[in-house]
Amino acid sequence: MEPLAIGVMIGVGENPREGLRKVRELGVLTAQMGCPPEKYLGGEGVAELKKIISESGIAITTVFCGYAGESYADIPAVRQTVGLVPRNTRAERLAKTRAIIEFSNKIGVKNVAAHIGFIPEDRSDPDYQELVKALRDICDFCAKNAQNFCLETGQETAEVLHGFIRDVNRGNLKVNFDPANMILYGSGEPIAALNMLGKYVAGVHCKDALWSSEKGVFGQEVPLGKGQVGIDRFVGTLKSIGYKGPLTIEREIGGEQQTKDIQEAIKLLQSLS
Repeated sequence: MEPLAIGVMIGVGENPREGLRKVRELGVLTAQMGCPPEKYLGGEGVAELKKIISESGIAITTVFCGYAGESYADIPAVRQTVGLVPRNTRAERLAKTRAIIEFSNKIGVKNVAAHIGFIPEDRSDPDYQELVKALRDICDFCAKNAQNFCLETGQETAEVLHGFIRDVNRGNLKVNFDPANMILYGSGEPIAALNMLGKYVAGVHCKDALWSSEKGVFGQEVPLGKGQVGIDRFVGTLKSIGYKGPLTIEREIGGEQQTKDIQEAIKLLQSLS
């Protein structure tokens, strides 16, 4: 794969062949994959999906974890339901995470990523300490297959995330950097955050957003280049920190407009990379 190869974020759904066909029609050959349905995580389903991916010619660079019961309706809902932070679902979600790691290894994907939830800012908080232990266990599980576990950015400041990575103290704990999420959650200026976290970045989302005028309320996702990330500065900073992985476009809407926006994003990134 060439450095800074352009790709897209795709969902697997019930018809992965169709999803991968759409990726090829966009003219890109890399993709990050959303969490696959349960039927693909084990047994014959893994072999079936691996064959479909191979036939498509698309390189899957990251597989994302996703968990039942998560809600991204608003920021309070995210705090209560997303990732590994909520105690009442942590054990079953850790088991699901291990299953996705094993699945990813079987289809030949090195990076597994997730939103783990809002990491507590107080490092003496028992939840923080439990989360550190949980991520050490996940990283050790990944290490058996020479895999990385990547934390999606946005739900906490770069300072909190940086401190957490240092406390977990595992060389295969990385970052999937989404600059728009920093704006959507109001967690910090994305270019400064990228500079702080640069040495941990193993993947990125090329996504754009507008800041909210109200604290604690989501900003607005917009087409790449139409928001306040500063995509030219973002790509330039990726180059300056030595990032050579794919530029994965994510546009979190559906239908024809999503396709049009991704096509325009591809043109924009081609002009910058």
